[in-house]
Amino acid sequence: MFMSNHSLRARIPVVAVAMALTIGLPTVAATGEIERPSILLLVAEDMSLRVGAFGDPVAVTPNLDRLATEGVRYDNVFTAAGVCAPSRAALITGLHPNALGAGHMRSHGFDEAQYKAVPPPQVKAFPERLRAAGYFTYSTTKLDYQFSGTAPGQGPFTIWDAESRSNAGISWKDAPEGARFFGMYAFMETHESGMFQRFGWPRSVVQVVMGLLHSYLHRGVADVVAPEAVELPPYYPDTPEIRQDIARHYNNIHTMDLRVGALLEELERSGRADDTIVIWTTDHGDGLPRAKRELFDSGIRVPMIIRWPEKYRPADAVLGSIDHRLISFVDLGPQILAWAGVRVPETSPGAMHGRPFLERTRRDYVYAARDRIDEFPDRQRAVRDHRYKYIHNDYPGMPGVMRTEFRQNLSIMRSLAAEFEAGRMNKVQRLWFEPRGVEELYDLQRDPHEVDNRAADPEYALVLERMRAALAQWQERVPDLGRLDEVDLAERFWPGGVEPSTAVPTFESAAGRIRIATATEGASIGYRFDGGPWRLYVEPLPRPAKAVSLESKAVRYGWSESGVARFSPR
Repeated sequence: MFMSNHSLRARIPVVAVAMALTIGLPTVAATGEIERPSILLLVAEDMSLRVGAFGDPVAVTPNLDRLATEGVRYDNVFTAAGVCAPSRAALITGLHPNALGAGHMRSHGFDEAQYKAVPPPQVKAFPERLRAAGYFTYSTTKLDYQFSGTAPGQGPFTIWDAESRSNAGISWKDAPEGARFFGMYAFMETHESGMFQRFGWPRSVVQVVMGLLHSYLHRGVADVVAPEAVELPPYYPDTPEIRQDIARHYNNIHTMDLRVGALLEELERSGRADDTIVIWTTDHGDGLPRAKRELFDSGIRVPMIIRWPEKYRPADAVLGSIDHRLISFVDLGPQILAWAGVRVPETSPGAMHGRPFLERTRRDYVYAARDRIDEFPDRQRAVRDHRYKYIHNDYPGMPGVMRTEFRQNLSIMRSLAAEFEAGRMNKVQRLWFEPRGVEELYDLQRDPHEVDNRAADPEYALVLERMRAALAQWQERVPDLGRLDEVDLAERFWPGGVEPSTAVPTFESAAGRIRIATATEGASIGYRFDGGPWRLYVEPLPRPAKAVSLESKAVRYGWSESGVARFSPR
């Protein structure tokens, strides 16, 4: 018989029990065997802390509010970029996207040269590491890692056991009996495109397609927030279009909240809630102008709620509380691995930049980066502590606004441009449309909306020096491929604009076992029997007692899959 990945058993010593209680590692049974949790990661699109439980008086989010009472809220969580593909690259790998050459939005959308990001050979997505440890891993709706396409089925096949284009297409119920699972859900209800005009005369094909999608996603859900109820930040003028789009954003959030509630109710009915850690967060900040795509807090600060079953809950996790520690998105994968009892890579090659965030050592800083956004080149790097934000601009003199074709489908974007061009904006509202300097420094305690740049203020000279040094030290530690010309970066990954192909695996049979290998360094290998589902190759397979069809293929992240090899007994 062959052994599947899901029959693998990881063990940790009994001495780990004390640490498990402190930082949330798996608990250990009397037998000495890990009692590992299943884990759900629920990721909403394009929204910041617009949740009632996070203090927003306008948001109508009863299910998230209830989840918050059953778990812990984290209100200082920051993505590594303010836009989806670079942010998701960081989340899935535990590395900063600029270190992977994954900082441009999107890698495969570069008109001058074709390429995908190609991480170093030893880098593996954390769900693949879970899969290697015996977890059943599945994903819904969206990939978008820069070394993949955006949709399920368009990425390295070794990361997930199963993928679905809808949240209803797969669940933990599809896991083999007795297997722990890791499921990652994407909630498109809150995506920026949900604010596109759904009816009336369209301005683009994209608007028509996204309008139809969101008409489907929000079917049967009544609006609960009116335009007059929303609160405007100081950088927005008060126009009907701006109020309407922000209200639509809140109503989309309400729909997402209902979908999350239905999923959690299904988990409860299935009896799996008592052994499943639930994490809810978002992939970056609001899908609104001067939020999405930016390194301001409106673009990179996201809410996060974690609910543990009682047996896995850390001793210091107080239900219903708020934890203010700084957390980077690169820390999330390492923490999930730690819960599963899987070693977190800490030394090169293959080391993650993040660390399990429930460890006693807490962060002093989080970091973020922005490179090309669609058709607009750019390069920004940022560092933030609990009070201050420092941004360095490599393209000074450019305005902050990027009038990308996609966001022109937003009424709020067109209204902002009209107000600026008509001269109806005040000083704060004009800032985003005016040229930037080389350095920006914000005192977030006094200036939470980041509209008062103190980089030239002598009162903040020591703070500026410290934050500048913190960013420089990070850039010394972390490679930054975003500093390369993107044409050169594309040539480095896909020479001549041709996608490299992973080498076809080979088989070696000896001592009753079958070894599978590929000549491509760092490639992940899959195998299957009799045309069944692809499994992740981890260790040599027992030679079958009866005749079966054994096939294998391989993939290096960012390259095309190999052809399929077939085992021929000798």
